[in-house]
Amino acid sequence: QVHLVQSGGGLVQVGGSLTLSCATSGRTSGNSVMAWFQQAPGKEREFVAALRFWNGRTAFSESAQGRFTISRDSARNTVSLAMDDLKVEDTGVYYCALDVDAFGIRQLEKEYEFWGQGAQVTVSS
Repeated sequence: QVHLVQSGGGLVQVGGSLTLSCATSGRTSGNSVMAWFQQAPGKEREFVAALRFWNGRTAFSESAQGRFTISRDSARNTVSLAMDDLKVEDTGVYYCALDVDAFGIRQLEKEYEFWGQGAQVTVSS
């Protein structure tokens, strides 16, 4: 069984930065993909970013591109999402999610079997 434990999040002003982390325990593989999703108030969860373990390939939503960075510390089994230049619309609960045996990076939440507990990010103006 795979467990994802998130840390980070909090309150920040517009233009500030936050880093979220997701620690993984259990079985993963080189084909695994870790993604981050945002659930803004009153909205569905949306794809933010993802990283494929074996080749480090990344993908970002249009909104996150250029502002967010996703990275992996394989020694600590942790994937982090560094968020810079935060905007009010970045507010929401952020979830990490793992697709253990992925065929590629996918942006639909139904493709991800395991989820972290979520972390609140609030960006104030």
